[in-house]
Amino acid sequence: MPLSGRVSDLGPFDLLLSVARLGSVGAAARAHGISQPSASARLSGLERRLGIALLQRSSRGSRLTPEGALVADWARAAVEAAAALDTGLVSLRRSGGDRLPVAASLTVAEYLVPRWLALLRSAAPDTSVLLTAGNSDDVAAAVLAGEAQLGFVEGPDLPGGLQARTVARDVLTVVVAPGHPWARRRSGITAHELAAAPLVGREPGSGTRRHLERALARQAGASPLPPLLELSSTTAIKAAVREGVAPAVLSSLAVGDETSSGTLVRVPVTDLDLSRSLRLVHLAGRPLTGPARALASIAGRRGPGPLPRGG
Repeated sequence: MPLSGRVSDLGPFDLLLSVARLGSVGAAARAHGISQPSASARLSGLERRLGIALLQRSSRGSRLTPEGALVADWARAAVEAAAALDTGLVSLRRSGGDRLPVAASLTVAEYLVPRWLALLRSAAPDTSVLLTAGNSDDVAAAVLAGEAQLGFVEGPDLPGGLQARTVARDVLTVVVAPGHPWARRRSGITAHELAAAPLVGREPGSGTRRHLERALARQAGASPLPPLLELSSTTAIKAAVREGVAPAVLSSLAVGDETSSGTLVRVPVTDLDLSRSLRLVHLAGRPLTGPARALASIAGRRGPGPLPRGG
């Protein structure tokens, strides 16, 4: 069916996602290689086309309105699909070389995979990587189905048929808006207070959500309330928290910039260990070779050393 004119041009949506990630129209413009006036004009045009105010502009920068956060959340999958399509089309035009399909959970895909792929480019310059991002359940399913040669997950559980090893450590962090009552709790909150609070959270199948539920059950004998709001992207969750919708529990990898700048406040949980392992997975009994082995080595490196070329 023909696409509506509201969504047929994904470029402004991609620019909106960059504003959400980088915190200003100017930074998004630089990332896209365009001038700030041009970026502002494109975003204003998108707002007129949709009939929605997407950004709240101030002298300190631009941030998404609650409606803008929802639009960004909905647009993310379409933009990522378009990027995957473009990557696939480019790889079809290439002569020779290897294609490496990879699946990664959203936190790993956004905050760790780009650096790993930059290193892989040096180790295996003829390799085309086709990256798919989703929740941890999606990643496991893609590897089992042969749609990805290897995957990266953040969830505590894995289905049978997969072999896993830890490649990084992470800590889940409770974050709130600066005006939230918890922001003034220097001594932190308890696990039971966290469990009793409606949160902005990820969808079922998310590794972050599942790890939080598991930690509360095992360490505090508590079950969290159903989320007040479920969103499928970290960017949208952070925007909702900044607007004061509710607290959230997110990867420490995802909130460092916001907690440093003071737009979000970390809240310690006094009696709950929220550390976790980020793991690489592949089919059991099928050793990784070539570019897949090189990427696995890069992801798991603890120190300097040569990168494997093939194998």
